[in-house]
Amino acid sequence: MSVQKPQIINSELPICPHNPNVSVSQIQGRKRPVPPPRVISSHLNPHESNGEIAVGKKATAPLLQSPGGVERARQTPGSRPSFIHFASLQRCLPTRWLARKMSTLDATRAELGLVVLYLNKAEARDKICRAIQYGSKFISNGQPGTAQDVDRSTTLARKVFRLLKWVNDLHGLISPPAKGTPLTLVLLGKSKNALLSTFLFLDQFVWLGRTGIYKNKERTDRIVRISLYCWMASSVCAGLVELGELKRLSKSMRKLSRELKGADKYENDQYKSKMKQSDERLLALVKAAMDVVVAVGLLQLSPKKITPRVTGAFGFVTSLISCYQQLPSRAPATKVKA
Repeated sequence: MSVQKPQIINSELPICPHNPNVSVSQIQGRKRPVPPPRVISSHLNPHESNGEIAVGKKATAPLLQSPGGVERARQTPGSRPSFIHFASLQRCLPTRWLARKMSTLDATRAELGLVVLYLNKAEARDKICRAIQYGSKFISNGQPGTAQDVDRSTTLARKVFRLLKWVNDLHGLISPPAKGTPLTLVLLGKSKNALLSTFLFLDQFVWLGRTGIYKNKERTDRIVRISLYCWMASSVCAGLVELGELKRLSKSMRKLSRELKGADKYENDQYKSKMKQSDERLLALVKAAMDVVVAVGLLQLSPKKITPRVTGAFGFVTSLISCYQQLPSRAPATKVKA
C-alpha cells in the first residue's frame, strides 16, 4: 500500500481562483485589524465623582450590581451622558427593605401589646360598656326602640363588672392619707371613698332586683335612688378634692418657677412633672362635674333641663375620659448621647 506524500504548496503561487493576484505569502503577512481603544471617562472612579459614572459616546460603564441582576450602562450615539448613582442603588437593596419591614412589625407588635394590656383591665372594659350605654341613651332620648334596649341590656351587663368592687374604696377609706395633705382634703377624700363604696355595695342589690332574683320591685327602685344619691355626693366630693389639689399644685409651681429664674422652667423635670399632674387633676375635675350632671339626669331632679339626651351626651363624654384615664402609660423616650 503506497503512502501519499503531502503536497508542497508554493507560497508564490496564487491560491484564490477568483483573484489570481493573491498568494499565500500575502495572506500570511496580513494582520487583523486592531479595534480602537475604549475611551473611558475619568469619572469612572466613584470616589472622585461623588458616586457617579459618566458614559460618553465611546465610553462603556463597568458592570453594576442591582437587585434585578447585572446591568451594563449603555449609551447610544448622539445621546447625552447618563449618570448612575450608587446611593440610589443601595436604597433598593433587599436588606434595607427587610430591615424597614421588621422595624414596622416590631412597632405594630408593641402597639398591640399595649392594646392587650388595656383590654385585660376589668375597669377598662367597664368604661367601654359605659360609653355604649350612654351613647345608646343619647340616641334613644328615652323613646322605646332598639337603642333603648341596648341601653338597658348594657346597664345590666355592667353591673357584673362591679361585683365586690366596693372593696377597693373600702381599702382606700381605711388607708392612711399622704403626708402633708390638709385635713379638709383628707376628710373630703374619705367621704368620697365611703360614699362610692356604699354606691357600689347597693348596686349589687340593684343587680339582684333587675335579674329577678330579688322579687320586691318597690324596694329595688328605692335602693336604686339611694345608690344614685351616694354616687352624686361622691362625685361632688371628688370635684372638691380636685379643686383643692389644683390649688396646692399651683402654689408649688409658682414657688418652683421663682427658684428657677435663671433657667428655663419647661426644661426642668420637676416642673414638667407638676404640669402633668395639674393636667390630670383638671381632667378629673371636669369629669367629676359632668358626673354630677349625669346623676341629676338619672334621678330626674330636673327633667325639663336635663333630658335623657343631655344625660346620654354627658355620660358618653365622661366615659371617654374614663377610657383615656385607663390607658397604660408609655415609657419615656431615652435620649442617646453621641
